[in-house]
Amino acid sequence: MRKFNIRKVLDGLTAVSAVASASSAAQQQQAGNRETEIQETLQSEHFQLCKTVRHGFPYQPSALAFDPVQKILAIGTQTGALRLFGRPGVECYCQHDSGAAVIQLQFLINEGALVSALADDTLHLWNLRQKRPAILHSLKFNRERITFCHLPFQSKWLYVGTERGNIHIVNVESFTLSGYVIMWNKAIELSSKSHPGPVVHISDNPMDEGKLLIGFESGTVVLWDLKSKKADYRYTHDEAIHSVAWHHEGKQFICSHSDGTLTIWNVKSPTKPFQTITPHGKQLKDGKKPEPCKPILKVEYKTTRAGEPFIILSGGLSYDTVGRRPCLTVMHGKSTAVLEMDYSIVDFLTLCETPYPNDFQEPYAVVVLLEKDLVLIDLAQNGYPIFENPYPLTIHESPVTCCEYFADCPVDLIPALYSVGARQKRQGYSKKEWPISGGNWGVITQSYSEIIITGHADGSIKFWDASAITLQVLYKLKTAKVFEKSRNKDDRPNTDIVDEDPYAIQIISWCPESRMLCIAGVSAHVIIYRFSKQEVTTEVIPMLEVRLLYEINDVETPDSEQVPPVPTPGTGSNPQSVVPQSHPSTSSSSSDGLRDNVPCLKVKNSPLKQSPGYQIELVIQLVWVSGEPPQQITSLAINSAYGLVVFGNCNGIAMVDYLQKTVLLNLGTIELYGSNDPYRREPRSPRKTRQPSGGMLTVASCMCGLSNLYSESVKKLRTSYITGLCDINEGTVVPEDRCKSPTSGSGSPNNSDDEQKVNNFIEKVKTKSRKFSKMVTNDIAKMSRKLSLPTELKPDLDVKDNSFSRSRSSSVTSIDKESREAISALHFCETFTRKADTSPSPCLWVGTTLGTVLVIVLNLPPGGEQRLLQPVIVSPSGTILRLKGAILRMAFLDTTGSLVPPAHETWREHYEDKDEKEKAKKRRPVSVSPSSSQEISENQYAVICSEKQAKVISLPSQNCIYKQNITETSFVLRGDIVSLSNSICLACFCANGHIMTFSLPSLRPLLDVYYLPLTNMRIARTFCFTDNGQALYLVSPTEIQRLTYSQETCENLQEMLGELFTLVETPEAPNRGFFKGLFGGGAQSLDREELFGESASGKASRSLAQHIPGPGGIEGVKGAASGVVGELARARLALDERGQKLGELEEKTAAMLYSADSFSKHAHEMMLKYKDKKWYQF
Repeated sequence: MRKFNIRKVLDGLTAVSAVASASSAAQQQQAGNRETEIQETLQSEHFQLCKTVRHGFPYQPSALAFDPVQKILAIGTQTGALRLFGRPGVECYCQHDSGAAVIQLQFLINEGALVSALADDTLHLWNLRQKRPAILHSLKFNRERITFCHLPFQSKWLYVGTERGNIHIVNVESFTLSGYVIMWNKAIELSSKSHPGPVVHISDNPMDEGKLLIGFESGTVVLWDLKSKKADYRYTHDEAIHSVAWHHEGKQFICSHSDGTLTIWNVKSPTKPFQTITPHGKQLKDGKKPEPCKPILKVEYKTTRAGEPFIILSGGLSYDTVGRRPCLTVMHGKSTAVLEMDYSIVDFLTLCETPYPNDFQEPYAVVVLLEKDLVLIDLAQNGYPIFENPYPLTIHESPVTCCEYFADCPVDLIPALYSVGARQKRQGYSKKEWPISGGNWGVITQSYSEIIITGHADGSIKFWDASAITLQVLYKLKTAKVFEKSRNKDDRPNTDIVDEDPYAIQIISWCPESRMLCIAGVSAHVIIYRFSKQEVTTEVIPMLEVRLLYEINDVETPDSEQVPPVPTPGTGSNPQSVVPQSHPSTSSSSSDGLRDNVPCLKVKNSPLKQSPGYQIELVIQLVWVSGEPPQQITSLAINSAYGLVVFGNCNGIAMVDYLQKTVLLNLGTIELYGSNDPYRREPRSPRKTRQPSGGMLTVASCMCGLSNLYSESVKKLRTSYITGLCDINEGTVVPEDRCKSPTSGSGSPNNSDDEQKVNNFIEKVKTKSRKFSKMVTNDIAKMSRKLSLPTELKPDLDVKDNSFSRSRSSSVTSIDKESREAISALHFCETFTRKADTSPSPCLWVGTTLGTVLVIVLNLPPGGEQRLLQPVIVSPSGTILRLKGAILRMAFLDTTGSLVPPAHETWREHYEDKDEKEKAKKRRPVSVSPSSSQEISENQYAVICSEKQAKVISLPSQNCIYKQNITETSFVLRGDIVSLSNSICLACFCANGHIMTFSLPSLRPLLDVYYLPLTNMRIARTFCFTDNGQALYLVSPTEIQRLTYSQETCENLQEMLGELFTLVETPEAPNRGFFKGLFGGGAQSLDREELFGESASGKASRSLAQHIPGPGGIEGVKGAASGVVGELARARLALDERGQKLGELEEKTAAMLYSADSFSKHAHEMMLKYKDKKWYQF
C-alpha cells in the first residue's frame, strides 16, 4: 500500500501518519542536503532603499520662476513640491515638509539660491549649489498673510507684501526681518476712504532703486520713496488690478485689470492713464466704452532696441467667446497674435537676453505654465512657433492605467524603438535650441539599458528609455485604431453606465528578446502585436471571439449523467465555448432577446495601414453571454517560443495559438481542477426569468464601474453546465467526468484510490470549517475587481476600500457560493510537471485568487512548417499546491539557484525575403532555460509568491522546502522575482507601506523598510520592481517616482545626479553713457543697507515672524554634499590663491607704508623750511 505525505492541506491542519512523517523527514533531509549546495551571496548590506528621481509634469502647478543667467526653471505646486529643470536630462525634485501650496518663487539670480513663498505664510531659502537642494532658512509670518514677494536683481533685501496691505522687508542672508515697514495707511493716506486690499504687486523703478511701485488689489497704485518714507505719486483706477509691469526706462508702467483692460501710466501723470487698451473688446462705433471682457490675469511689457515693444498677456477674452480655449496674447506693434492653449494658464514668464531691468529687454521666448503642460513660444520667428519640449512631461497625455519596468534589455532594442518612434514626431517646431540650458549632467555609472512601458486610458501605449535615471519617450502605439469608433445612439440607451474609456489598457505582457507585445484592455479584449520595420497594409484584421463561461448546474435533465464524448483531434470547437471569426460578429441577441455572442468593441472591417513599429498579429475578444457582459481580464502571458498567449478572468482561462490563429483551451476555473476540486461549490437552479434591464446593457457598458454594473442580482452565478469544450484535441477534461484524472496519461499519482480517500477526508474537514461571512467574501470579490480597474475610470471608492482596511479571510479554503475564483497569475516555463517526470517539458503554471497553483502541460509540434500545420495539444495536470491569498508571481530556479527565464525566440523581421524565410524555417526557438539539458538527477525550484506568503517548491518531488509568511495583517500588492548583484531575490510591496526583500531559495528576510502607505489605487496599480535594484510607481496622475533598493545604486546616486548650479559670469551692466553720467539720468543706485539695516531702522517685532533654521544649513555652509572631495580641492586651491594674493598684498602694503613715511618726513621738512616766509618771498 502506497504511503502519501499531506503537508498542510489546510492552514493549521496536518494530517499525516507516523510512516508518512518519517517519509517527510527523509525527503526534507534530502532536500536540505541538496539546498546546501546553493551559495546565497545576497546579504542585508546589499540593500538600501532611497528615492532616485521623479519624472513627469509637476502635478497641480501653482508658481513659476526663471534664472536668466543660470538658465534654470523652477515650478512650484499646490502640494508643496518644487521641480527644477535645467538642460534636458538635468532635473531635480524637492518637497516642502508642510505640503502647503507654493504661491511664488524668486531666484537669487546667479547666486544658486531660491526663495519660495507658501500658502501657510512661510518663506524658505533653498540652496541650489548642491545636487540635492536643501532649505537653509525659513521664516514663518504669524500675524499677516503673504500675498506677493519681490527681490530686486543683485539685492539681498526681499520685499514681502501682505493681505493687510503692508510691506515688510527680509534680509535673505540672515532671513531676519528689517524694522523698516511700509504701512498701507501711510501709502495711500487720504487718496482712498477704504482699505486698498491686499498687495498684488511690488517692483522698484528700473532707473531708480529708491522708488518702489506698490499695487493694491482695489485699483490703487503707489510710487513710494524709500528714503523719504512717503509716497511720491498715487494712481487710482476703478477696476481691480491683477498685475503691473514697468517699461525699462522707468517712465511708464502698465496695469492689467479685472474688466479686460490695460492701462498705461506716465509716472509723473497720476491723474489719469496715458492710454487704455482693451485687447479683446469689441470697439463700438458711437464712441462708447468697449464691452467688458474677462480679467487679464497677467501682463508683461518688454522692449527691443530694433523695434516696437512686446506686450504679452494672459486672459482678457470676450465673455461671448463661450467654449474658447485659454489664450496667450502677444501684442507687437500693430499686430496682435492670439495663441490658444490646450489647458488653463497658471503663469507665464518672458525670457530676455539681460537680467538688468534698466536695459532693453530683448525678449526671445515665453514660458507658459499650463495646468497640465509646459509650453515655450519662440518670439523671434514669424508665427510664434513653439519649441519641441525635450522633457518627459507627456506621461499623463492620457491617464496612466498600468505600467511595466524592464531593466537590462537587449542592446539593439532602444535604437530600434527610437528609429520607428522618430517618424511619429510632429513638424513645425522652432528650429532653435531649447533655451532652458542650465546645469550639468551627472556621471553615468550604469551600463545597462532600461525601458518603461505605460498603458493609458485612451488605449495608447508608450515606450520610454529610462536608462541612467533619465526618461525619454521612444515610441507610441495606438491600440484603439483597430476598432470602429463611431457608434449610433441606439447602441447605448443607458448612457449613465457607459464607460468613457473603452480602450483603456489594463495589462501589458512583453517579451523584450522577441519584441512580441500583448495587451489586455478593459473591454475584455486582447491584442497581440509583432514588431516590424516595414510598413504593411492588413486587408483583413485577424480576429477571434471567445465565449468564456462560469457555470455550475444542478442535475436536472434525465440524460445529465451521460458523459459526452471527448472531442477527437481535429474537431472544431463548440460554438458555445468559442466563436472564432475573421470579421466582427453580427449575432447580437439570443432567442430570448438578450445580447449573446457579441464582443464589446467592433473591429474595423476595412484595410488597415500599419506603420513601421508594432503591427497587429491577432485581436481576441470575449463576448457577451445571455445578456451578461464579459468579465474583465485579470491575468495575461505571452510566449514567443511556443507561439501562445493565455489569459484569464473570474470565469476561467483561455489559451490561443497566435501562429495558427486558433483557440486551444477554454475552461472555467473549476474545470482546471478536474476531479480534485478542493472547494465545495454549491450548485443553484437556473434562472427561469431575467430582469428586462439585463437586455438593456449596452456593448460598451461592460467597462463601467463594476460596483455599479454587477449588482447583487447580476453577480449570482449562472447555473447551466458547459455543454462542450473547445478544440483541445487530446487530454481534454470533461466537466461531468469528475472521477477521472485531469490528465490524459494514466500514470498520474492522482489516480490512486488512497489519494481519493485522503481527498474525501479533507473535503469533510473543510465542510466543517466552512462557516464564513458572506459579507466578507463579497467585500473581497469587490476589492479584487476594483484592484484590477483604473482608478480614474471608476467611481470613487468608499473610505474603507480606499484605505485597504478590508477584511480578508485567514483561511483560503473558505469560499462563498457567490464568489468566483479568478485567474491571477500565469507563467510559461519548461519544468517538471509531475512527480514521476525525469525531464522538464513545456508547460503553463496557473495561479488563482484562492491561492491554488495548477499546471497545464503543453505538447508542442516540431518547429518550422510543422509548427503551423500540427496542432498544439494542451492538457491540465491538476493542482500542485495551495498558498494563503491570491497568487501574484511565479518563477523557477535551476540547481545552482539561477533564474530560469521562459523560453523565447530572438527577434527577426517578419516580412523578409524568401531566402531568409527558408533559413528561418530551419531555426528552432531559442530556449534560454538551462533545464533543457539537465541530467535526470538534477532538479528545479519553483518560487511562488501570494498576497500573504511565499513558498519554494522542489521539483519534480513537489516538496515545499522553504516557506515564509510575508505579512499577517496586510497583504502583498506586488511581488517580483528579480536579479541583483549576480544573484536572485524576491521583492514585495505591501499595502501597509512596507517594501521587503527575501533571499532565494531560502526566503531569508533581507530588507524590511516602511516606505509609504497605500493611499490610493493608483500606487497599487502601477508599483513594479525590476532587475538591478530598480522600482517605480505613479506618485501622482502626472509623475513617475523611481526608487532603488540597491546599496550600490544608492552609493553611486550622488554622482549620477546632475548639477543645477554652474559657475557663470554675470553679464556686464548696461553702459550709462557719457552724457547721462555727466548730467545725471540713468539708473540711480540705493544703499539699502543704510535704509533697512538694524542701525537705521531698528529691530522688527519678534511676534511678527519666527525664524526657523533649515536642515540644509550645515550642508550649505560645507558646500554641496555631492562632491565633497571636489569642493575641498577647489577650496584648498582658492585658499592657496588667496594666501598668495594676501602675501603680495602684505608686501605692497609695507612698501606703501614706507613710501608714506618718507613722504611725511619730506613734507615736514618743507613745512619747517617755509613756515616763516611770506607768500611774496617764494
